[in-house]
Amino acid sequence: MTRPAILVTGGATRIGAALVTGFARAGWHALIHYNSSGDAAEELARSLPSAETVRCDLADDEAARAMIEDLAARLPDWRCLVNSAALFEYDGVTDCDRETYHRAMQVNALSPARMAQAFLAHARSGAGRVVIQVTDMKIANPNPDFFSYTMSKHALAATIAMLAKGAMLAKGAARTEDRIYGLAPGAILASHDQREEETEVSHRLNLLGRKTGVEEIVAAARFLATRAMRSGSSIFVDSGQHLLDQDRDVIWLAREKVSKGMA
Repeated sequence: MTRPAILVTGGATRIGAALVTGFARAGWHALIHYNSSGDAAEELARSLPSAETVRCDLADDEAARAMIEDLAARLPDWRCLVNSAALFEYDGVTDCDRETYHRAMQVNALSPARMAQAFLAHARSGAGRVVIQVTDMKIANPNPDFFSYTMSKHALAATIAMLAKGAMLAKGAARTEDRIYGLAPGAILASHDQREEETEVSHRLNLLGRKTGVEEIVAAARFLATRAMRSGSSIFVDSGQHLLDQDRDVIWLAREKVSKGMA
């Protein structure tokens, strides 16, 4: 193994697959984590210069941590962990669903936190190690929709500064040369139950009035992997959406515009 390794959780589909592809084609060995998307993961791995798949249900944080420890034991240069996998299930501000909440917090916050801790405790790399926590622009521009999901992303965002400060104080698992970053996308791909015409509108509800491309997420992640920024920093890739004050998720804002013929 001469290539630096990167693990992308949720790497078989959507933004995760784009991240895997971008790093693999830039010379990295890509570890594609999946839970239920085994066929897509294997197909993606076959299409790349150096890749393999690893299955784990992130609803089990003990299994998630064990996965990291197992990989760390055999990878000689594991430089980056990208926690990209997430559940995006709807509940509202007046009707938080208990089961939705527990699933979201487990998969979107607890397991990524424990995986980051295990990575920083066990992964080997002479070039320095990087954790990238994929959050959401909702941490700066919250709205009442997807209540449990948004809470879980706020919890994940809190781990960035805590892990970074732990490295600086030499009290956490990380070392001073390690970097912990946040990557906060806006509306990038169609989500939930959006129709195509609604997606075209929702993806332009930002300060620049433009669609943010998935390739911009990949470019930002590759930049962060170079360790060029101060640890604990976050990058928003959303064409300025996080600087707005939107009272609902763009799915519903766009749906209203389309239904009124305003798009």
